Amino acid sequence: MDKKMFRSLILLITYAIVLVAVIVKLDAVTGWLGGVLGAFQPLIIGGVIAFILNRPCNFFARLYDKALPEKGRGAARPLAVVTVYLIVVALITVLVSMVVPELTHSLEMFIGNLSIYAANFQELFDWLAAKLDLEQLANLDLSTGISDSLKTLLTGALDTLTNTLPHLITMTGVVVSGVVTGVISLVFSIYMLSGAPRLLEQCRRLVRAYLPETAARHVLTVARLTADTFSKYVSGQMVEACILGSLCFLGMCVFRFDYAPLISVAVGVFALIPIAGAYLGAVLAVLLLVMIDPWEAVWFLVFLVALQQFEGNIIYPRVVGTSMGLPGIWVLAAVTVGGSLFQLVGMVVSVPLAAVAYTLLKQDLRARTSAQAPPPEEASEETPPQA
Repeated sequence: MDKKMFRSLILLITYAIVLVAVIVKLDAVTGWLGGVLGAFQPLIIGGVIAFILNRPCNFFARLYDKALPEKGRGAARPLAVVTVYLIVVALITVLVSMVVPELTHSLEMFIGNLSIYAANFQELFDWLAAKLDLEQLANLDLSTGISDSLKTLLTGALDTLTNTLPHLITMTGVVVSGVVTGVISLVFSIYMLSGAPRLLEQCRRLVRAYLPETAARHVLTVARLTADTFSKYVSGQMVEACILGSLCFLGMCVFRFDYAPLISVAVGVFALIPIAGAYLGAVLAVLLLVMIDPWEAVWFLVFLVALQQFEGNIIYPRVVGTSMGLPGIWVLAAVTVGGSLFQLVGMVVSVPLAAVAYTLLKQDLRARTSAQAPPPEEASEETPPQA
């Protein structure tokens, strides 16, 4: 038997044995993968932070490289990293100092007016029962039921907190572990961001050294396309979320809607989720406003729909640029499948992954079609003469 064929047969048998073992011991393999991912969690989180901040860091690095003298250009990248992190800390500080007090006030006002909201909901229910001739539901006292339910919920929350106090050491360990993970992730992100050009060049050299030339070229092309797509998607979604939340807050202040800070922050955060984010933000706002005044909730829905159309069709293309070129049916399918498999993270990550797959499929299809097409001379010879 030929050595090449023998080697291929051994690889095929090994692959089949490993595949069967994985299928039989799927739970054990899943647990092992979860442990490995947990061990690499700080590195993964640090890589995500570095990836998000890489584009602004490159921008400041180019500015410092032009401004500094030739001998000091080696400090351009470290200065850019320091500048980016200072800007991030400043933005978080301003956001917390401005938003948290307003959110606290909104939550306190909401909790203090729960009895009023229950009474308003009872009036709305009685009006619907009278309009729809629901006599068996006309005498149903929802206000008392809502109040009792809220009291039961608060009592249960207090009991839960009381019962968890003996486990304070365990909770403290979890908190400390989370803080340590966050600090290590931040340190990893600083190292990755500082040495990003050198790290990327080392990865390229590894790929070219250990893979055949054709495979290495394909891997580097896919990696470059994936990085560009994710970078464009992350920056676009963050800019869109900030713009939409700010415009929502300004509009709610102009039209004097209640809970403007709370609802605006929720709309901006949910805008990071494609497609479903707009509906989630609208549902939360309606649940808050309908207890104050149902008509206010209706007018807010009209305002939010108009705002999303204005922001999505006029502001977003000008600020962020053109979209990733992914058809709407692919976006909907990606969000649905990603949300079913990996919940919230899947909904966020599925769209850029689908954009990468769509671009690769389109490029491969174009290459195969052009390769299979006959040359112009042959095509002209096969064309029958016109009458």
